[in-house]
Amino acid sequence: MSDDHPNPSQQPASQQPLATGSQHQKNWLDRLKQVFSNDPKNREELLNQLRDAEHSELLDSEALQIIEGAIQVADMQVREVMIPRSQMVCIRAEETPEQFLPALIESGHSRFPVIGDTKDEVLGVLLAKDLLPLIVDKGNRRFTIKDLLRPATVIPESKRLNVLLHDFRTNRNHMAIVIDEYGGVAGLVTIEDVMEQIVGDIEDEYDVEEDSFIKPLNDGEYVVKALTPIEDFNEHFDSDFSEEEFDTIGGIVMQQFGHLPKRNETITIDNFSFQVLNADNRRIRLLRVTPAQ
Repeated sequence: MSDDHPNPSQQPASQQPLATGSQHQKNWLDRLKQVFSNDPKNREELLNQLRDAEHSELLDSEALQIIEGAIQVADMQVREVMIPRSQMVCIRAEETPEQFLPALIESGHSRFPVIGDTKDEVLGVLLAKDLLPLIVDKGNRRFTIKDLLRPATVIPESKRLNVLLHDFRTNRNHMAIVIDEYGGVAGLVTIEDVMEQIVGDIEDEYDVEEDSFIKPLNDGEYVVKALTPIEDFNEHFDSDFSEEEFDTIGGIVMQQFGHLPKRNETITIDNFSFQVLNADNRRIRLLRVTPAQ
């Protein structure tokens, strides 16, 4: 070959042609194909290959978590994620707005079962937004709650979450009443309860950053994760909670309540006020902590 036309492979790297976007895509696809070169024979092999892909940086950790959650949902039943009957915030059909509005506001929810004499008699579902006309009318119009009810979707405890999610999307519904094998109300489940099994906890305005346990507020109060180690809590607040029985501040708070508290329940322990900001049917998640002044 003539010296006037050197071999491109012998040119300095700075003079070699850059790979095109299509070449980069092809290289990425080739790497992904290598990970899945052997077809998985069962779900565990599939998950192992996905974890290998994450280790090879073909998937990020969040994408892997969502895929694992989506696979797990297919094996879960409604009874595993529902809000139990005892924690349901309901409206009685005979109540006036003055009677039920404080509980609605305190709960922070947007949908509420409306019941008759007992929680087993669900008449329908009330959306909080349907109460807005009351503010405009300022009580000038006669209020009849039954005029605002939406039909209640009723499902069995054994319904699988992937099927429920499909139904929620198809019917554009966001909440279902869960019944047990005897036809009694066992609890309720929302689309958020299902989605959290896939994407993790859905954050609200009180959520603390992932790498932090304690977040100060502007009023001298703090938002504290229930999983905060007692040692860290004591160090931050100069307190002396015992580490003998529990590892986290949430464990101490749960013990003092004597039950799984609902959102907004408050208890005072050793000059600290603890208000539950976020909890599900299994554990406390977030606390608002007010130290003694």
